[in-house]
Amino acid sequence: MSEKVRKGDTRRTRGNRTGFTTGACSAAAARAATCGLLGGAVPASVVCRLPNGREVIFAVIDGRVDGEGSDRVAHAAVVKDAGDDPDATHGAHLTADVRRLPQRAGEISLCGGPGVGVVTREGLGLAVGGPAINPVPQRNIRDNVRAVAAEILAVDGIEVRISVPGGEQMAKKTLNARLGILDGISILGTTGIVRPYSTAAFRASVVQAIDVAAAQGQSSVVLTTGGRSEKFAMRQLPALDEACFVQMGDFVKAAFTTAIKRRMRAVHVGAMVGKLTKMSQGLAVTHAWRAEVDREILADAARAVAAPADLIADIQAAETARFAAEKLAVLGLTVPFHRELASRAIRSLKRQYPGDYRLSILVCDFEGRFICRVDEHEAL
Repeated sequence: MSEKVRKGDTRRTRGNRTGFTTGACSAAAARAATCGLLGGAVPASVVCRLPNGREVIFAVIDGRVDGEGSDRVAHAAVVKDAGDDPDATHGAHLTADVRRLPQRAGEISLCGGPGVGVVTREGLGLAVGGPAINPVPQRNIRDNVRAVAAEILAVDGIEVRISVPGGEQMAKKTLNARLGILDGISILGTTGIVRPYSTAAFRASVVQAIDVAAAQGQSSVVLTTGGRSEKFAMRQLPALDEACFVQMGDFVKAAFTTAIKRRMRAVHVGAMVGKLTKMSQGLAVTHAWRAEVDREILADAARAVAAPADLIADIQAAETARFAAEKLAVLGLTVPFHRELASRAIRSLKRQYPGDYRLSILVCDFEGRFICRVDEHEAL
């Protein structure tokens, strides 16, 4: 989670230079350390493939190889540069220690060291008791290790231990403890890139993208909350031109007011449960800094689809929307629950942003898989 930079703080005066996520930096450190484990020396820089497919050269610090033979451990670190959106982890040393796992061919074991948070609650999509390394960074770390470790993996496995010196202190500036992530930061990032979501520059890019679509004669716009929901929406709406798809991020108000101003006839929204809940709350900006998820909305939606009373109470006490989604999925209530939330979001959005346009919401899960579509005539 990112530290909130409030109005008046000099750090708010910044541009739109992108940076790299904790996940990307961890993957780069792991790849560099693996090179050291294989060759006996950690390189001063390493090429890392990000989750979005882009290849980036990262500078490597504190590279060393200790021990011999099966006891050899390679160590490398990458300093996080958050670009023009500095947060609590800007400047953090994402560190990897890599060693062989004898006679465990092909296995890549990933664990957390000091400064990486430990998951203590359900609802985060991670194993309770495990490290707070999100699924996409986990895959990206393993993919980068695998890319350079074929010789080792043919015989042995590899253990990758990610740590962050000072991570426990950094975490105090985040919402991790409230979410049940203790003793360190989270390793995050679905693309590997940090974009300055909190800047006027990103908001302006949302407006510009809708302006461009309108200028091309498009009458529909598809507003998504990020890369995964955009890819999902593109699969659901293949007939629409690429220009129709706009990643609005957290800027709901800017996106809707511009779409109405440009007289879009159809507005589609692609989202997952968390942002869907915040749209139901009527938030103009859905960033975690601005407001927490309204658990009463989640509880009411669960009640509306006949969830049991004890689960509704658990949802009211939980910290994430994901908790509700996962618990209701066990009961086979995924589709009705998300349809209920989408209907609430449609009513909220149409109240706040009235206009002569048709609104629909397409909902996907955390892997980008289709859950449901709700059109305004079904919700109003």
